[in-house]
Amino acid sequence: MTAILKLNQQRLYEQAKALQSQNDVIVVVKNDAYNFGMERAFTAFFQAGIKSYATTNLSEAIWLRKQDKEIMILLLDPSTEFNLLKNYNITLTVPNLTFYNKYKAQLKGIKVQLVYKNLLNRFGFDHSEEMLQVFKENYVDITGVWTHFAFADDLTEPKYEIEKNSWLTVLNQLKDYIKNLEYVHAQNSASYTREGLLEGHTHIRPGATAYGALPYFDKIPTSLPAQTIEVSASVKDIVRLKKGQSAGYSAAFVAEKDTSIAICDIGYGNGIMKNRAKHDVLINGKLYPIVVLMMSHLMVEVDEQVNIEDTVILYNDQLRLDEFAYKGVGAISEQMASLNRHTFNLIEIPIN
Repeated sequence: MTAILKLNQQRLYEQAKALQSQNDVIVVVKNDAYNFGMERAFTAFFQAGIKSYATTNLSEAIWLRKQDKEIMILLLDPSTEFNLLKNYNITLTVPNLTFYNKYKAQLKGIKVQLVYKNLLNRFGFDHSEEMLQVFKENYVDITGVWTHFAFADDLTEPKYEIEKNSWLTVLNQLKDYIKNLEYVHAQNSASYTREGLLEGHTHIRPGATAYGALPYFDKIPTSLPAQTIEVSASVKDIVRLKKGQSAGYSAAFVAEKDTSIAICDIGYGNGIMKNRAKHDVLINGKLYPIVVLMMSHLMVEVDEQVNIEDTVILYNDQLRLDEFAYKGVGAISEQMASLNRHTFNLIEIPIN
């Protein structure tokens, strides 16, 4: 296979530096840094001046700690590996009052942050009154509070205002206890892009934007963040089909006229999503439709301008993750996470 995945660490660094220059950042690096590669991503983020990191995986959190003794590392998911959390100075999310009451003794000596459930309904305290119980008891070292906005990505969804106002109400009810906290954060890429830093917040917590993608594509800003990945393949053969002839398993494509099909060396085995195949690829600066997606190959309907060994582009500055997300291919994180890095010829563009 000669499919190519290009990872642009220089762009990652530049995007991170731009974000950090505006507001303090807690960058989300879960799932191997959105599948960019933890080491590549951390190097770029750290050199850009970001000192706070969030992940859902304890092993990733421990790896981060081994890179630097001073950075803040927030474990977004609850964990009962209390000795590891203490030994590696990892900040733990306390997900609810039941967890706190059950493990209160073990939490002593661990930095914690309390999370408000809000409309995401994943982890979190249900009410500010529950959070106040923990604050008033003053037993554990609370360094922050946070929530996650489930509806910020959709500009037409009124529930975003509901969840945002609910969170701001919680913060107001906790105001006597949080005024000196080091971390008050809620805003993912979408919320921050829409509104800037909300009053009373200390950090933004970007995912998609940190990796060079817009959180939504409904309203395009004057300048787009530079995409940090590029995916391409090559034309390995061109098959001429007569009208009525088929190509692919079970006649997946049937020619409605005499046509040419480019056989390209990339497929769903590389992590190309099914819905991505509904949209064109770029060959020699021109868009062509994918007609069949297979495990190791794409079939693309082409014209006489396409030749064997031509480059076939699936993602680049023109074919953007965020635009495909808007078109229903999948969330930005889903598209990035689906790519099977070990099946590609990796090309890395390092920080200058």
